[in-house]
Amino acid sequence: MERRKLEAEEIGKWLAERPAWGVQHGKLFRRFEFPDFSSSLDFVNKAGKIADAADHHPDIRLGWGYAEFEITTHDRGGITPLDFDLAAKIDAIT
Repeated sequence: MERRKLEAEEIGKWLAERPAWGVQHGKLFRRFEFPDFSSSLDFVNKAGKIADAADHHPDIRLGWGYAEFEITTHDRGGITPLDFDLAAKIDAIT
């Protein structure tokens, strides 16, 4: 998977196809809502397995009824195609 840092225009095109995702502080960001804590935890555990398999690990905040994901490629200093790929795989869980 390509690891080059993307330009704002490229990021904007991808976000137009996935409006649930946004950019915060230079990272892809999405908040998922759930009916309870155990559903949130189950989702995060599934996403964690996907991230481990990809060897690309998001920052995750977990709470009652929600999970928030921030994805970036740290060694490239921004968003790369690798981040989009992981975000799409996380979306596929739902």
